Amino acid sequence: MKRMKKVSLWLVILLVGVLVVGSAPAFTKELPKEIVIGWTPPDITGVFRTATHYFEVGAFDASLNGITTTIIYRAPASHIAFGDQVAIIEDFITMKVDVIAISPIEVEVIIPAIQKANEAGIPVIIVNLLEPIAGVEVASYIGFDNFECAEVSAYTVLDYFGGPGMLGTGRKVAVEPGEYLDLKWWRDLYATVTPEEKAAIKATGAIIEGVAGGFFSTARVNGFHSVIDEYPGIEIVGMLAADWNREKGIKAAEDFLTANPRGTLDFVWAASNEMGMGAMLAVEAAKRQDEVKTFTNDVTPESVMLIAEGRMVAETTHGFADWGWYGVEYAVRAALGLDVPQIFDIRPRTMYKENADEFFPEPKLEPIDWDAIKAEYLAK
Repeated sequence: MKRMKKVSLWLVILLVGVLVVGSAPAFTKELPKEIVIGWTPPDITGVFRTATHYFEVGAFDASLNGITTTIIYRAPASHIAFGDQVAIIEDFITMKVDVIAISPIEVEVIIPAIQKANEAGIPVIIVNLLEPIAGVEVASYIGFDNFECAEVSAYTVLDYFGGPGMLGTGRKVAVEPGEYLDLKWWRDLYATVTPEEKAAIKATGAIIEGVAGGFFSTARVNGFHSVIDEYPGIEIVGMLAADWNREKGIKAAEDFLTANPRGTLDFVWAASNEMGMGAMLAVEAAKRQDEVKTFTNDVTPESVMLIAEGRMVAETTHGFADWGWYGVEYAVRAALGLDVPQIFDIRPRTMYKENADEFFPEPKLEPIDWDAIKAEYLAK
């Protein structure tokens, strides 16, 4: 009798175990323990310091919300150390990072490295570029049109030197707080320019470009000329390359100031704000800041402060905070095998003294719904 009770007890235990196991799934899907993003910009100064900071902020936000994410960042020695960036990408591949995010020094030189990442099955995110790169697979492009961003800058020059807008002495246009001063806004405004207004736009200026002949520099210079050249009252007296470097920007501006004595130069446009801030410093050192005005591209906390102080006139934002913030979101989605938007267009727009606080210290970025991303992954 005792033996029968013992056997019955074991049968009950076995039956309960079968019922419990049978009612549960064979396994539970879990998030990866860690997502590692390898990030390589052309350097970690200026604009790229801002982008890198927001990559780190985005990774912290993801980790805080249950998706542990780590950023590893490495940069070449300079903007002309093309081989360095290729080697960095190849190192990331060897390390088997989950995603590689790249802001290319130049496009052509990194294509073989991206192809290697494709072969290794590592998703690639490209920032600072919207134009698709032929011959490679890229999960997403986050950036802007380099030609169009320089068009926006050219319109600020026209505005300051007699055209309609909010910067200079021409016809004043009311700008609402938060208004998006992008290329469409400027084109629509300048479609209304009268012949008399066009004739009144006059200035003499110089251009500081990036790497002479490079993809980004050429696109920006051509974009600037596409607008400025339509206004015969604007004369460009020269162009020098400064390799996206502040010290070289100082030297280029000094050369322009020497070659164009007082009363013969009205502005310098630099294709990036590291060079632009260099130009501003040279102009101030020569005590010609009341005569020679500086315009540039990029927007970083430092340049926002300088424009708010009136030391530069205007700058076209390229959305460096957006690169890092949305770069992490898209990298995480790619690492989890989720759909990623092919293109995120930052739409460059004008930053000037009156709207500087819209860009820094708190740039406007949409919150990322990490819970929705987790749910989407776990439901796959």
